[in-house]
Amino acid sequence: MTDEQSLILPPDVAGLEKAAALLAGGGLVSFPTETVYGLGADARNDTAVAKIFAAKGRPSFNPLIVHVADLAGAETFCVFNDTARALAQAFWPGALTLVLPLRADAGVSQLVTAGLGTLGVRVPDHPVALGLLARFGGPVAAPSANPSGRISPTTAAHVAAGLGGRIDAVVDGGACPVGVESTIVNCVGEPALLRAGGIPREALEACLGRPLARPADPAMPTAPGQLESHYAPRGKVRLNAPYAEEGEVLLGFGPVDADLNLSAAGDLTEAAARLFACLHQLDAMGADKIAVSPIPDHGLGQAINDRLKRAAAPR
Repeated sequence: MTDEQSLILPPDVAGLEKAAALLAGGGLVSFPTETVYGLGADARNDTAVAKIFAAKGRPSFNPLIVHVADLAGAETFCVFNDTARALAQAFWPGALTLVLPLRADAGVSQLVTAGLGTLGVRVPDHPVALGLLARFGGPVAAPSANPSGRISPTTAAHVAAGLGGRIDAVVDGGACPVGVESTIVNCVGEPALLRAGGIPREALEACLGRPLARPADPAMPTAPGQLESHYAPRGKVRLNAPYAEEGEVLLGFGPVDADLNLSAAGDLTEAAARLFACLHQLDAMGADKIAVSPIPDHGLGQAINDRLKRAAAPR
Protein backbone atom coordinates (compact mmCIF):
# COMPACT_ATOMS: atom_id res chain seq x y z
CA MET A 1 0.00 0.00 0.00
CA THR A 2 0.93 3.68 -0.35
CA ASP A 3 0.00 6.58 1.89
CA GLU A 4 -3.57 6.27 0.61
CA GLN A 5 -6.14 5.14 3.14
CA SER A 6 -7.39 1.57 3.11
CA LEU A 7 -10.82 0.96 1.59
CA ILE A 8 -13.67 0.44 4.05
CA LEU A 9 -16.03 -2.09 2.51
CA PRO A 10 -19.59 -2.87 3.59
CA PRO A 11 -20.42 -6.49 4.50
CA ASP A 12 -22.85 -6.84 1.58
CA VAL A 13 -22.52 -8.83 -1.65
CA ALA A 14 -20.67 -6.05 -3.48
CA GLY A 15 -18.30 -5.48 -0.57
CA LEU A 16 -17.49 -9.17 -0.23
CA GLU A 17 -16.98 -9.56 -3.99
CA LYS A 18 -14.53 -6.63 -3.94
CA ALA A 19 -12.72 -8.08 -0.93
CA ALA A 20 -12.44 -11.50 -2.60
CA ALA A 21 -11.07 -9.90 -5.75
CA LEU A 22 -8.44 -8.05 -3.73
CA LEU A 23 -7.37 -11.30 -2.07
CA ALA A 24 -7.20 -13.06 -5.45
CA GLY A 25 -4.96 -10.26 -6.69
CA GLY A 26 -2.48 -10.73 -3.86
CA GLY A 27 -3.83 -7.96 -1.66
CA LEU A 28 -4.38 -7.68 2.09
CA VAL A 29 -7.94 -7.54 3.43
CA SER A 30 -9.00 -7.31 7.06
CA PHE A 31 -12.28 -9.00 7.95
CA PRO A 32 -14.24 -9.76 11.12
CA THR A 33 -14.40 -13.16 12.75
CA GLU A 34 -16.17 -14.08 15.98
CA THR A 35 -12.86 -13.66 17.83
CA VAL A 36 -11.01 -10.61 16.45
CA TYR A 37 -10.49 -8.95 13.07
CA GLY A 38 -8.05 -10.92 10.93
CA LEU A 39 -5.57 -9.60 8.38
CA GLY A 40 -6.12 -11.89 5.41
CA ALA A 41 -4.01 -12.89 2.42
CA ASP A 42 -4.12 -15.78 -0.04
CA ALA A 43 -2.34 -18.53 1.92
CA ARG A 44 -0.94 -19.96 -1.34
CA ASN A 45 0.74 -16.71 -2.43
CA ASP A 46 4.25 -16.20 -0.99
CA THR A 47 4.38 -12.49 -1.79
CA ALA A 48 0.91 -11.80 -0.39
CA VAL A 49 1.77 -13.61 2.85
CA ALA A 50 5.05 -11.70 3.13
CA LYS A 51 2.98 -8.49 2.97
CA ILE A 52 1.20 -9.57 6.18
CA PHE A 53 4.49 -9.58 8.07
CA ALA A 54 5.49 -6.24 6.54
CA ALA A 55 2.15 -4.57 7.35
CA LYS A 56 2.11 -5.81 10.95
CA GLY A 57 5.81 -5.18 11.57
CA ARG A 58 5.85 -8.79 12.80
CA PRO A 59 9.35 -9.45 14.16
CA SER A 60 9.68 -13.04 12.94
CA PHE A 61 7.99 -15.49 10.63
CA ASN A 62 5.76 -17.14 13.18
CA PRO A 63 3.25 -19.61 11.72
CA LEU A 64 -0.08 -18.14 10.68
CA ILE A 65 -3.56 -19.60 11.13
CA VAL A 66 -5.38 -20.44 7.91
CA HIS A 67 -9.12 -19.82 7.68
CA VAL A 68 -11.30 -22.02 5.47
CA ALA A 69 -15.00 -22.18 4.75
CA ASP A 70 -15.73 -25.67 6.11
CA LEU A 71 -14.33 -28.99 7.32
CA ALA A 72 -14.14 -30.35 3.78
CA GLY A 73 -11.96 -27.39 2.84
CA ALA A 74 -9.66 -28.01 5.79
CA GLU A 75 -9.27 -31.66 4.79
CA THR A 76 -7.86 -30.64 1.41
CA PHE A 77 -4.88 -29.07 3.20
CA CYS A 78 -4.45 -31.17 6.37
CA VAL A 79 -4.51 -34.80 7.46
CA PHE A 80 -7.23 -35.34 10.09
CA ASN A 81 -7.23 -38.10 12.69
CA ASP A 82 -10.27 -39.17 14.72
CA THR A 83 -9.51 -36.70 17.53
CA ALA A 84 -9.21 -33.74 15.19
CA ARG A 85 -12.36 -34.68 13.32
CA ALA A 86 -14.34 -35.02 16.56
CA LEU A 87 -13.24 -31.55 17.69
CA ALA A 88 -13.94 -30.01 14.30
CA GLN A 89 -17.41 -31.53 14.11
CA ALA A 90 -18.21 -30.33 17.62
CA PHE A 91 -16.78 -26.80 17.51
CA TRP A 92 -16.61 -25.64 13.88
CA PRO A 93 -17.56 -23.09 12.85
CA GLY A 94 -16.03 -21.64 16.01
CA ALA A 95 -13.10 -20.22 17.91
CA LEU A 96 -10.95 -23.35 17.68
CA THR A 97 -7.71 -23.75 15.72
CA LEU A 98 -6.39 -27.26 15.11
CA VAL A 99 -2.71 -27.89 14.35
CA LEU A 100 -2.50 -30.80 11.94
CA PRO A 101 -0.06 -32.48 9.53
CA LEU A 102 0.14 -30.61 6.23
CA ARG A 103 -0.69 -32.57 3.09
CA ALA A 104 2.22 -32.88 0.67
CA ASP A 105 0.15 -31.34 -2.13
CA ALA A 106 -1.44 -28.59 -0.02
CA GLY A 107 0.21 -25.76 -1.94
CA VAL A 108 0.29 -23.50 1.12
CA SER A 109 3.10 -20.92 1.32
CA GLN A 110 5.99 -21.96 3.53
CA LEU A 111 5.78 -18.52 5.14
CA VAL A 112 2.38 -19.59 6.52
CA THR A 113 3.80 -22.73 8.13
CA ALA A 114 7.20 -21.20 8.98
CA GLY A 115 8.67 -24.02 6.93
CA LEU A 116 7.21 -26.71 9.18
CA GLY A 117 5.15 -29.75 8.24
CA THR A 118 2.07 -28.70 10.19
CA LEU A 119 -0.70 -26.17 9.65
CA GLY A 120 -3.02 -24.34 12.04
CA VAL A 121 -6.49 -24.22 10.52
CA ARG A 122 -9.98 -23.17 11.56
CA VAL A 123 -13.49 -22.37 10.29
CA PRO A 124 -14.60 -19.01 11.72
CA ASP A 125 -18.10 -18.57 13.12
CA HIS A 126 -18.99 -15.24 11.52
CA PRO A 127 -21.28 -14.65 8.53
CA VAL A 128 -19.00 -12.02 7.01
CA ALA A 129 -15.90 -14.19 7.29
CA LEU A 130 -17.73 -17.22 5.89
CA GLY A 131 -19.19 -15.14 3.08
CA LEU A 132 -15.76 -13.86 2.11
CA LEU A 133 -14.19 -17.33 2.28
CA ALA A 134 -16.97 -18.78 0.10
CA ARG A 135 -16.50 -16.08 -2.53
CA PHE A 136 -12.71 -16.29 -2.47
CA GLY A 137 -12.77 -20.08 -2.74
CA GLY A 138 -9.41 -20.74 -1.13
CA PRO A 139 -7.42 -20.69 2.11
CA VAL A 140 -6.88 -17.32 3.79
CA ALA A 141 -3.96 -16.83 6.16
CA ALA A 142 -5.04 -14.33 8.79
CA PRO A 143 -3.35 -13.30 12.02
CA SER A 144 -4.94 -10.51 14.05
CA ALA A 145 -5.17 -7.23 12.12
CA ASN A 146 -3.03 -5.07 14.39
CA PRO A 147 0.56 -3.86 14.45
CA SER A 148 2.71 -6.53 16.10
CA GLY A 149 2.65 -6.28 19.87
CA ARG A 150 -0.39 -4.01 19.97
CA ILE A 151 -3.90 -4.78 21.23
CA SER A 152 -5.91 -7.10 19.00
CA PRO A 153 -8.70 -5.32 17.06
CA THR A 154 -12.37 -6.10 17.59
CA THR A 155 -13.84 -3.35 15.36
CA ALA A 156 -13.06 -2.00 11.90
CA ALA A 157 -12.11 1.31 13.53
CA HIS A 158 -9.40 -0.48 15.54
CA VAL A 159 -7.99 -1.92 12.30
CA ALA A 160 -8.07 1.42 10.51
CA ALA A 161 -6.33 3.13 13.42
CA GLY A 162 -3.50 0.59 13.47
CA LEU A 163 -3.06 -0.46 9.85
CA GLY A 164 -4.85 2.19 7.79
CA GLY A 165 -2.87 2.85 4.61
CA ARG A 166 -0.79 -0.33 5.03
CA ILE A 167 -3.47 -2.73 3.77
CA ASP A 168 -5.87 -2.71 0.85
CA ALA A 169 -9.23 -2.90 2.59
CA VAL A 170 -11.25 -3.55 5.74
CA VAL A 171 -14.63 -5.24 5.62
CA ASP A 172 -16.67 -3.55 8.36
CA GLY A 173 -18.78 -6.26 9.96
CA GLY A 174 -19.30 -4.57 13.32
CA ALA A 175 -17.87 -5.60 16.67
CA CYS A 176 -16.52 -9.13 17.17
CA PRO A 177 -18.72 -11.02 19.64
CA VAL A 178 -16.05 -13.19 21.33
CA GLY A 179 -13.22 -10.67 21.45
CA VAL A 180 -10.35 -13.05 22.31
CA GLU A 181 -8.33 -15.20 19.96
CA SER A 182 -9.14 -18.81 19.12
CA THR A 183 -8.13 -21.73 21.31
CA ILE A 184 -5.30 -23.72 19.69
CA VAL A 185 -5.07 -27.50 20.07
CA ASN A 186 -2.21 -29.53 18.66
CA CYS A 187 -3.70 -32.73 17.21
CA VAL A 188 -0.39 -34.22 16.07
CA GLY A 189 0.01 -37.14 18.47
CA GLU A 190 -1.52 -36.73 21.93
CA PRO A 191 -3.87 -33.70 21.77
CA ALA A 192 -2.42 -30.76 23.67
CA LEU A 193 -3.67 -27.27 24.47
CA LEU A 194 -1.24 -24.75 22.96
CA ARG A 195 -3.22 -21.55 23.61
CA ALA A 196 -6.28 -20.81 25.70
CA GLY A 197 -8.94 -18.86 23.83
CA GLY A 198 -12.56 -18.61 22.84
CA ILE A 199 -13.39 -22.31 23.44
CA PRO A 200 -12.82 -23.36 27.08
CA ARG A 201 -10.52 -26.28 27.88
CA GLU A 202 -13.35 -27.92 29.82
CA ALA A 203 -15.59 -28.01 26.74
CA LEU A 204 -12.84 -29.57 24.63
CA GLU A 205 -12.08 -32.20 27.28
CA ALA A 206 -15.78 -33.02 27.66
CA CYS A 207 -15.99 -33.60 23.92
CA LEU A 208 -12.98 -35.92 23.90
CA GLY A 209 -13.77 -37.64 27.19
CA ARG A 210 -10.20 -37.16 28.41
CA PRO A 211 -7.89 -34.34 29.50
CA LEU A 212 -5.80 -32.38 27.05
CA ALA A 213 -2.06 -32.59 27.56
CA ARG A 214 -0.41 -29.60 29.19
CA PRO A 215 1.96 -27.39 27.19
CA ALA A 216 5.43 -28.87 26.85
CA ASP A 217 8.26 -28.11 29.24
CA PRO A 218 9.73 -24.71 28.24
CA ALA A 219 13.15 -26.38 28.22
CA MET A 220 11.87 -28.56 25.37
CA PRO A 221 10.04 -26.01 23.20
CA THR A 222 7.53 -27.20 20.63
CA ALA A 223 6.34 -23.85 19.35
CA PRO A 224 7.83 -23.04 15.94
CA GLY A 225 10.89 -20.84 15.82
CA GLN A 226 12.04 -21.34 19.41
CA LEU A 227 14.92 -23.72 18.84
CA GLU A 228 18.28 -22.04 18.27
CA SER A 229 19.06 -24.20 15.24
CA HIS A 230 16.00 -24.16 13.03
CA TYR A 231 15.02 -23.62 9.38
CA ALA A 232 18.48 -24.97 8.55
CA PRO A 233 19.64 -26.28 5.16
CA ARG A 234 22.03 -29.21 5.20
CA GLY A 235 25.02 -27.05 4.27
CA LYS A 236 27.06 -24.88 6.64
CA VAL A 237 25.88 -21.26 6.51
CA ARG A 238 28.10 -18.14 6.69
CA LEU A 239 26.27 -14.83 7.15
CA ASN A 240 27.03 -11.23 6.10
CA ALA A 241 29.27 -12.44 3.28
CA PRO A 242 30.09 -9.80 0.64
CA TYR A 243 31.21 -12.58 -1.72
CA ALA A 244 31.51 -16.36 -1.84
CA GLU A 245 34.80 -17.99 -0.91
CA GLU A 246 36.11 -21.05 -2.72
CA GLY A 247 33.67 -23.97 -2.47
CA GLU A 248 30.76 -21.79 -1.28
CA VAL A 249 27.41 -21.16 -2.94
CA LEU A 250 26.29 -17.52 -2.61
CA LEU A 251 22.71 -16.74 -1.58
CA GLY A 252 22.59 -13.11 -2.62
CA PHE A 253 20.60 -10.01 -1.86
CA GLY A 254 20.71 -6.96 -4.09
CA PRO A 255 22.80 -6.46 -7.25
CA VAL A 256 25.45 -9.13 -6.62
CA ASP A 257 26.72 -12.02 -8.75
CA ALA A 258 25.08 -14.87 -6.86
CA ASP A 259 24.13 -18.50 -7.48
CA LEU A 260 20.68 -17.74 -6.01
CA ASN A 261 19.30 -14.31 -5.15
CA LEU A 262 16.62 -13.54 -2.59
CA SER A 263 15.95 -10.26 -4.41
CA ALA A 264 18.25 -8.79 -7.05
CA ALA A 265 16.32 -5.53 -6.64
CA GLY A 266 17.03 -5.43 -2.89
CA ASP A 267 13.32 -5.71 -2.06
CA LEU A 268 12.82 -7.10 1.46
CA THR A 269 9.24 -8.22 0.77
CA GLU A 270 10.41 -10.23 -2.25
CA ALA A 271 13.30 -11.62 -0.19
CA ALA A 272 10.95 -12.72 2.58
CA ALA A 273 8.65 -14.39 0.07
CA ARG A 274 11.57 -16.32 -1.46
CA LEU A 275 13.50 -17.21 1.71
CA PHE A 276 12.22 -20.72 2.48
CA ALA A 277 12.08 -21.70 -1.20
CA CYS A 278 15.72 -20.66 -1.63
CA LEU A 279 16.81 -22.66 1.43
CA HIS A 280 15.11 -25.73 -0.02
CA GLN A 281 16.72 -25.06 -3.41
CA LEU A 282 20.15 -24.93 -1.77
CA ASP A 283 19.51 -28.42 -0.39
CA ALA A 284 18.42 -29.60 -3.84
CA MET A 285 21.66 -28.20 -5.26
CA GLY A 286 23.65 -30.20 -2.71
CA ALA A 287 25.30 -27.03 -1.36
CA ASP A 288 27.78 -27.98 1.40
CA LYS A 289 28.92 -24.42 2.13
CA ILE A 290 26.59 -21.45 1.82
CA ALA A 291 27.50 -17.78 1.98
CA VAL A 292 24.68 -15.26 2.47
CA SER A 293 24.85 -11.61 1.47
CA PRO A 294 24.26 -8.98 4.18
CA ILE A 295 20.55 -8.31 4.72
CA PRO A 296 19.46 -4.88 6.04
CA ASP A 297 18.32 -5.34 9.64
CA HIS A 298 15.13 -3.28 9.48
CA GLY A 299 11.52 -4.03 8.59
CA LEU A 300 11.19 -7.54 7.18
CA GLY A 301 14.98 -7.74 7.20
CA GLN A 302 14.81 -8.40 10.94
CA ALA A 303 12.64 -11.48 10.36
CA ILE A 304 14.84 -12.68 7.50
CA ASN A 305 17.97 -12.26 9.63
CA ASP A 306 16.31 -14.06 12.55
CA ARG A 307 15.69 -17.10 10.37
CA LEU A 308 19.13 -16.97 8.78
CA LYS A 309 20.84 -16.80 12.20
CA ARG A 310 18.94 -19.92 13.23
CA ALA A 311 19.91 -21.58 9.96
CA ALA A 312 23.58 -20.76 10.66
CA ALA A 313 23.55 -21.85 14.32
CA PRO A 314 25.76 -24.80 15.35
CA ARG A 315 23.96 -28.13 15.13
